[in-house]
Amino acid sequence: MLADRVRRHLTELAAQGRSVTYRVLAQQLDLEPPNTIQQVTRALEQLMQEDAAADHPLIAALVVSKAAGGIPRQGFFECAQRIGCFHGDAFGAEAISFHEAEFKRAVAYWRSTALQ
Repeated sequence: MLADRVRRHLTELAAQGRSVTYRVLAQQLDLEPPNTIQQVTRALEQLMQEDAAADHPLIAALVVSKAAGGIPRQGFFECAQRIGCFHGDAFGAEAISFHEAEFKRAVAYWRSTALQ
C-alpha cells in the first residue's frame, strides 16, 4: 500500500530532520505516471487521518511545495481542518505557523520512532 511506503520513507526523513517536496517524494518512491502528485497527495491525506486518529503529529508536514514557499500545498491545510487539527486560514500566517509547529512536532516524534 502506497501510504505505508510513504510513512516509512518520511520516517527516515524525520530521523534526519529533513523535508521533501511532493515531486521529489514521488520520484524517490518511483511512482509511475499519470498523476504521481495526486497519488502522493491521497497517501498523505490517509496518513493525516491515521495520525489524527492516533493523536500523533502529522508526518505529512514533512512534505512541502517549492511553489508554496516551503510549506505544504493548500490541500494539507484543508485536510487538517477536516480532521480537526487546524483551525485557521489556509493561505495566511496561521497556516505558516501551524506548519512550522507541526513540522517540529512531527520530526521530534517520528525521529524517535525511527530510532527504536
